[in-house]
Amino acid sequence: MGSAAPPLDLIVVVPVRSLEGAKTRLGEALDPEERLELTARLLVRVVGAVRTWGRNRETIVVSPDPAVLELAVRLGARALRQASSGLNEALEEARSDPSVASAGALLVLHADLPAISPGALDRVVDAADGATIAATAPVAVVITDRRGEGTNALLLRPPGLLPFAFGPGSHRAHLEAARAAGAAAISLTDHELSFDLDTPDDLLALDGVTAGDERIVP
Repeated sequence: MGSAAPPLDLIVVVPVRSLEGAKTRLGEALDPEERLELTARLLVRVVGAVRTWGRNRETIVVSPDPAVLELAVRLGARALRQASSGLNEALEEARSDPSVASAGALLVLHADLPAISPGALDRVVDAADGATIAATAPVAVVITDRRGEGTNALLLRPPGLLPFAFGPGSHRAHLEAARAAGAAAISLTDHELSFDLDTPDDLLALDGVTAGDERIVP
């Protein structure tokens, strides 16, 4: 069942580099075929959680990989073919899409969040709503990774509030950019959204974590 809360003027964007060659930092633990399968299953998990949540206007998967885009369509998302290279560039392409540009808010979600749930997405929205008096006031909610350095998810209201700064130190960079723009800047650590899969240690930590009724660990 989806959330009983009202729908939002919000677009979810999920960037994915590719299925082939993804998660190379897991190379010590998984072979290329296993990494490909894991990347696909994680994307299914993330898009499925957003679809169950159901409060967003649209879900867009942006990627240069035709296989990713085909999977996105099968999952009920809109596929956006990336013409540039790089994560921040992919997100800028998505943000220039008329549907995103006209939305009230944008929520960027990485595609490797195995513990994501509709409840976690509600918590992000609640953090934004609790940060300002007006429901349309500028706000950025920066959901950190477990190390407190990266950004696993980013809610921007409005979508063009600040430049994307994903990469090393992005958590601080996004917060500083939000403050420079005169917006409320919220740092959020969430037990579900702050867990991502980047290293073999992350796989070990994931052991026993379930996604719905299915284990994500290959």
